[in-house]
Amino acid sequence: MKEIINETLIPKVMRFVSTKPMVGFRNGMLYTMPFSIIGSIFLLLANFPIKAVSVALDNAGLTPYFNQAYGATFALMAIFGAMGIAICYVKEQGIAETLPAGMIAMASFILLMSSEMTETKSGNIIGNVINKEWTGGKGMIVGIIVGLFVGATYAWFIKHDIRIKMPEGVPPNVAGSFTALIPGVAIVSITLIVYIIFDKFQTTFFDWIYKVLQTPLQGVTSTLPGVIIMGLLIPMFWFLGIHGSTIVSGIMSPLLTANSLDNQEIVNSGKALTLANGGKVVTMQFLDQFMTVTGAGMTIGLVIFMVTLAKSSQYKELGKLSIVPSIFNINEPVIFATPIVMNPIMFIPFVLAPVASGLLTYFAIYIGIVPMFKGVLVPWTTPPIVSGFLANGWEAAVLQAVCLIMTFFIYLPFARKMDQITVTQEKDNMASVG
Repeated sequence: MKEIINETLIPKVMRFVSTKPMVGFRNGMLYTMPFSIIGSIFLLLANFPIKAVSVALDNAGLTPYFNQAYGATFALMAIFGAMGIAICYVKEQGIAETLPAGMIAMASFILLMSSEMTETKSGNIIGNVINKEWTGGKGMIVGIIVGLFVGATYAWFIKHDIRIKMPEGVPPNVAGSFTALIPGVAIVSITLIVYIIFDKFQTTFFDWIYKVLQTPLQGVTSTLPGVIIMGLLIPMFWFLGIHGSTIVSGIMSPLLTANSLDNQEIVNSGKALTLANGGKVVTMQFLDQFMTVTGAGMTIGLVIFMVTLAKSSQYKELGKLSIVPSIFNINEPVIFATPIVMNPIMFIPFVLAPVASGLLTYFAIYIGIVPMFKGVLVPWTTPPIVSGFLANGWEAAVLQAVCLIMTFFIYLPFARKMDQITVTQEKDNMASVG
C-alpha cells in the first residue's frame, strides 16, 4: 500500500497541484486575503455581534462609513483575484515584469461587465458604471477564468517575443508599458469579442457563468455531501504527507467566499438570512472555524489528551510544545511528530473529527439553532471560541466549544492506544540501554 501511495498516487497528485495554472491560481488567490481581512474588520464594526455596541455605532452615524470601507475592499474580491492570478501565472512562466498582466486582467474583467444598470425605484437606465454586484462573490468564477486566460495569453506573447522593443536607454517602466501594448491589445480585443457575442443574446459573460457554472458549484458546496467531501479530503491528503489544507482550500475558497458574500448581500438587501431567501449554510467561516479550526483534523482533542492524560514521555512533551500553536490553528508538529502521517491508527479520528464537526455544524445552522454566517471572515490564526464569536456571535462560539470538546472524545481511544504503544517502546529502549 505504501508503495502504491508513494510511487503512484502522490506523484500524480503533486504533478497536478504543481502545474503552472494551479500554482498561479493558488498563489493568486492569496492576494485577496489582506483585503478580505480588512473588509471583514469594517463589516464586523458595521454589524457588531453585541447589540448595544452596534446600536451605539449606528446612532453615531459610523455604520455607513464602515460599509463604505467594506465596499472598497471585500466587495472587490473578484477583481483582486483576477489580477492576482494573472500576475502569479505570468511569474510562474519566468517573466519578470508581471504587473501589466494584472492590469490587463482588471481591464478585461470590467470589459466583460455591462456598463449599464437599471435604477430600482424609477426604472431609469444609468450608464457608465461599474456594477459592484459582480465585483464580489458573484463574479468570483469569472475572475478566476479571466486571471488564468490573461496570464496564459500574456505569457505566450512575451515568450514568443511578440512585443514592442524599446532602445536600451529607455527607462524600464516606460519600456515595460510598451512591452505590454501588443499582448494587451490582443487580449482586450478577444475579451471585447466575447462581450459582443453575449450582448447579442441580451446577456453578459458574467450572467452566463453565474447561472451555468457558479450557482451549481456554490450549491454543491453548501450541501451535506459537500461538507463530507471537504471533511474527508483535507485530512486524507495530510495523511499521505501532502498539504491538504492548501490544496482543498485553494480550490474551495473562491466558492465558499462567494457563499459568504451572497449571504451578506441578502442581509444588505433587507431580507432575512434564511434558506428560503437563498442563504448558504456552508461558507468560508464554516470551513475555517468548524472543520479546520486548531488545524487540519481538528487535532486539539489529541493535544489535550497529550497534556492531561498521556503517560509516555514523548507525548507529554509533544503536548506541551503543541498546545500554544494549536490554539492559533497551527498543528504541523502534531501531524508529523505523533505521527499522523501514514499512521493507520490515527487515520480514523483524524478524518472523523472534522466530518463530525461539519455535520453537527450543518444541522445546527440548518434547523436554526445557530444563524447563518454573513460576510465577516476571521483571520485563520484567530484562536477558537474567539473566532466563532467574531464570525457569528455567541451561538457560534458555543457551538465551536461543543465541537472542540467532541474532538477530545473522538481522539481519546486512539490516542490511548498510541500512548500505550509508545510507553512500551520507551520501556524497551530503557531496558536495552540499561
